[in-house]
Amino acid sequence: MKNIFDTVVIGSGQAGLATAYYLQKNNLTYLVLEASEQTAGSWPSYYDSLTLFSPARYSSLPGYQFPGDLERYPTKKEVISYLIEYANHFDFNISTGEKVTDVQKNQGIFQISTSKENIFYAKSVVSATGDFARKYIPDIDGIDVFKGVKIHSSEYKNVEKYKGQRIIVVGGGNSAVQIAFELAQVSNVSIATRRPLSFTPQRLLGKDIHFWLIITGVDSLPLEFKASVLDLGIYQQAIINNKPNRVSTFTSFTEQGVTWEDGKEEKVDTVIFATGYRPNVVYLKPLNGALNTLGSPLQRKGVSQTIKGLYYVGLSWQRSFSSATIRGVGSDAKYVVKQIKRLAKI
Repeated sequence: MKNIFDTVVIGSGQAGLATAYYLQKNNLTYLVLEASEQTAGSWPSYYDSLTLFSPARYSSLPGYQFPGDLERYPTKKEVISYLIEYANHFDFNISTGEKVTDVQKNQGIFQISTSKENIFYAKSVVSATGDFARKYIPDIDGIDVFKGVKIHSSEYKNVEKYKGQRIIVVGGGNSAVQIAFELAQVSNVSIATRRPLSFTPQRLLGKDIHFWLIITGVDSLPLEFKASVLDLGIYQQAIINNKPNRVSTFTSFTEQGVTWEDGKEEKVDTVIFATGYRPNVVYLKPLNGALNTLGSPLQRKGVSQTIKGLYYVGLSWQRSFSSATIRGVGSDAKYVVKQIKRLAKI
């Protein structure tokens, strides 16, 4: 007789681990399936100098404090170490190397297939692969004829390969500015955005901005608004000093570079797209109606609006401003597991 879990969680990054914590706490039978060989989500693929935008004090998953100085901004390596340590500490039921290829539902039971040709069964499924697995690159005119280097920010690691180059970083978020600033120390760099960059002080009145977001309740608001670049004082000044300089996004590519709004062409060595990601949920396509025409989940607060028993954790703006962050994903996971437990009792 086949083993049927209460829940199968897809992905063991911060979203999947937080979900496993609450499933385990509520005595639900579960299995977490992870495509890679480690429980660190997308973090290993990020650039080397990346640090959390929130201090360690506000960067913990439920039930286990981020170690070390609580006021520091943890590095990429520290976050990876913490996520692995978190999974080991609670001894979650995780199977690594199990990339989910498709999810189907028959007679009320989900059937989850993996690349190893294993099949798992569950009463409910939590998609926890989040918003940071499928890179997004805009379709700019001439992009296919450009003979220079064009990469997504997820492929960028450090400055070593780019010294002395003419580089354009496309995007206006935290990662775009951090990468452009880092490269500008060794190369001629522009950061291209549709509108002027917006900066928010990282610290106010001696406290990190996240302290104020939490005590004012903004961090948990369900309202969606565009966040600006968090700055300890170096990034805005660097833009003022034109290192890197900020420019309006180019209109098209040429073989050797780009064409700017005024029609001038410029030779460019490398274009880095820090243009974000899209949900990586292609494995849900067999569930007719689970996704919209763009491949995004049809969900509200992490609960599928079309498929009973299907849930999500780790989506941006899922329930609040802090959704999809290491500090906010626990709240969303707790909410979703509450819905799962309610369904289990029906």
